[in-house]
Amino acid sequence: MFAAKPPAVTQPSTYAALRSSKTQVIETDEHDVFGDGTVVIKSAPGHTHGHQMLYVKLRTTGGVLLSGDLWHYPEERMLDRVPTFELNQEETRATRVAVEAFVKRTGTQLWIQHDFTGNAKLRKVPQYYE
Repeated sequence: MFAAKPPAVTQPSTYAALRSSKTQVIETDEHDVFGDGTVVIKSAPGHTHGHQMLYVKLRTTGGVLLSGDLWHYPEERMLDRVPTFELNQEETRATRVAVEAFVKRTGTQLWIQHDFTGNAKLRKVPQYYE
């Protein structure tokens, strides 16, 4: 993020204030933010270096996993397709298998961030999930 020569697609000036902020490097596959299982940062290798997902366990809604860019569209999931631009396609495939097992085992909802149709069905402010 703060490399001497950042990738051309980034704009470091948009997050410059973070340079001096408190940082915690997560070196495990999962980081339980509050220690109670309600917010967990999960490693999701394959798409990029350090790619992560966010799991939240809500009181009424239950578990929701925000997949980041593990899948870009639901069609990738249904057709078992991995984009050619992944950093490591085999890691992406392995992560997807592990996530599918987690979702099935826990009954967690999987939210794919680039899913326009699925996102259109989600509640928007002032509505919320509890």
